[in-house]
Amino acid sequence: MERQWGVVPRETLGAEDGIDFLRGIMEGRHPSPPIARLMGMELVEVEPGRAVFTGTPRFDHANPIGSIHAGFAATLLDSAVACAVHSLLKAGQGYTTLELKINLVRAIMENTGPVRAEGRVLHLGRQIGTAEGQLRDEQGRLYAHATTTCLIFPI
Repeated sequence: MERQWGVVPRETLGAEDGIDFLRGIMEGRHPSPPIARLMGMELVEVEPGRAVFTGTPRFDHANPIGSIHAGFAATLLDSAVACAVHSLLKAGQGYTTLELKINLVRAIMENTGPVRAEGRVLHLGRQIGTAEGQLRDEQGRLYAHATTTCLIFPI
C-alpha cells in the first residue's frame, strides 16, 4: 500500500482514542503527517504511554559545519514524546506541546545511520501530560534526550 500524506480533519481526530488514532497512521488508515515525509521519519511502534519514531540523517539535514542540525533530533524526539502522551488520550481529547527540553550529547553525522527516538509518559493528568525520550543509534549509543510538557484539551 502506498503511503498517504496529509492532515487529519478534527472530526476524525476527535472520534478515536489516541492509541487507535496512532495505530491508524501506522496501518495506513490515516495519512502520515507531512513533517514525517520532510524529515524522513516514521512512527514504527506505539503502545499505551510509549511511542517510537525512526529516521536516518541525510545531507538535507546538515548544518553549515557538516553535522546534522539539532532540529533533526528535536523533531524526532518531540514526535516520540508527544505521541507517547497522545497514545493515552481518550476520544475527544487533543494536545499540544507546551515545552520541549532537549540535551544533545553526541554529534549526529550523515553517516550515523538510522536512529530511534523512544518516548515514554511520566505523568498524565486532566490538563497536563509529561514524557521523556531518548534518541539512540542502532548500537544503542545515546545522541540526545528530551522531556516535554503537553497541554491536554477537548477537541
